[in-house]
Amino acid sequence: MSDESLLVRDLGEHGLLEKLQRFCPQDIIGDDGAILATTPNKSLVVTTDVLVDGVHFSDRTTTAFDVGWRATAANLSDLAAMGATPLGITVGLSLPGKKLVSWVEKLYQGISACLRDYQTPLVGGDICRSAVTSIAITALGEVIPQQAIRRSQARLGDAIVITGLHGLSRGGLELLQNPGKGDNLEPVERDRMIQAHQRPKPRLDLLPYLAKISQEIAIAGMDSSDGLADAIRQICRYSGVGAVIDRGPAIFPGLIKLAGFSKAREWMLYGGEDFELVLCLPQNYALNLVRDLGGDAAIIGKITEVPEIKLVDSNKLVTELDIDREFRHF
Repeated sequence: MSDESLLVRDLGEHGLLEKLQRFCPQDIIGDDGAILATTPNKSLVVTTDVLVDGVHFSDRTTTAFDVGWRATAANLSDLAAMGATPLGITVGLSLPGKKLVSWVEKLYQGISACLRDYQTPLVGGDICRSAVTSIAITALGEVIPQQAIRRSQARLGDAIVITGLHGLSRGGLELLQNPGKGDNLEPVERDRMIQAHQRPKPRLDLLPYLAKISQEIAIAGMDSSDGLADAIRQICRYSGVGAVIDRGPAIFPGLIKLAGFSKAREWMLYGGEDFELVLCLPQNYALNLVRDLGGDAAIIGKITEVPEIKLVDSNKLVTELDIDREFRHF
């Protein structure tokens, strides 16, 4: 039987584990748990994310490789949002016995490719039988306690910074679900949105900048995996503050071409899965950070005392943030 036609049930648990263990460092796996050395005076950061077939991904829009990449990127993004350096991840995999082994191997190839970009090992996990395929990843990281980024640390007058454009992942999903759409797009615009959806990049590249700033002041923030509007709302909620978003963040031109301005603006605010960071810090620090990051990083508003979130458009028209459009798991 060829590898491409081999089924999970043909190998069994131990046979499948033998195939998957080659993706892990050999000196770490083999016991009931992984032992990871941490640096003194640092805190361990642990985050877990679950992706379920038919809810978070489908064969129609996402290859097994890209499912692995996206699942890994989502967890590494959570570490970046805490200001934490990744130490390793574990993978919990639930799948039917009729699943192709080649699909599972490609999943782990995607996981490994994403981890390789950030010098992070896969240190173990578990597999079990299930009617539905799901991937649960736990990521471990470390951070100096006083330098951790928290949602609850926003202060009156802080500038709100985004580290990149939003809505591209939602645009990419639209293109994948409806291949006939977007005939007016340039190839580079189409590719950028599809890439944003299939292979997002966690913003671990920002950690050196944030570590330097957090030596002097506390940074509030989180990632925008559930949407830009949700990230702003969560920070305000945990910090007991409000926000004014000035004239709205920039919208990717290809997104407007694809969906029109109104829909593009909705996707930019509520689309989710862009995995950028939303940060709150004093104005002078924010200006320096945006200058140093360049690209699409921008200041989009400020923190206010009244616990409400308002959007101010180019005509000075003020509207309330529509929290009913936020992503809901149930």
